Amino acid sequence: MIRFLKALVLLPIAILIVLLAVANRQIVTLSLDPFSQTAPEFAVPLPLFAVIFAAVMLGVVIGGIAAWLAQGKHRRERRRYRREATSLRYETDRLKADTPRGTLPAVPPSPSSRL
Repeated sequence: MIRFLKALVLLPIAILIVLLAVANRQIVTLSLDPFSQTAPEFAVPLPLFAVIFAAVMLGVVIGGIAAWLAQGKHRRERRRYRREATSLRYETDRLKADTPRGTLPAVPPSPSSRL
């Protein structure tokens, strides 16, 4: 069922990507020189779809890094809680091992049970 749903979502996306690549095969000049438009120092002729795909991939990478950095405080809190839970579990196990089973005092009845 999951494979079918994946195919149902990914197949139209793949078709759109192929259509975009076929429709945008024109060669464009990618220039990283903002000062000289007529004879740029660094210019690369590329198909337009390659420029579009590269821009999308760069955006995904930058967005992923930003999300990872923004969630750092949550990861730090989770590590602290995990260390605290481990130490409390260790302390509980140690106290259980140190206390004999029959020596615990009885729990007094609550005041509401006397009524």
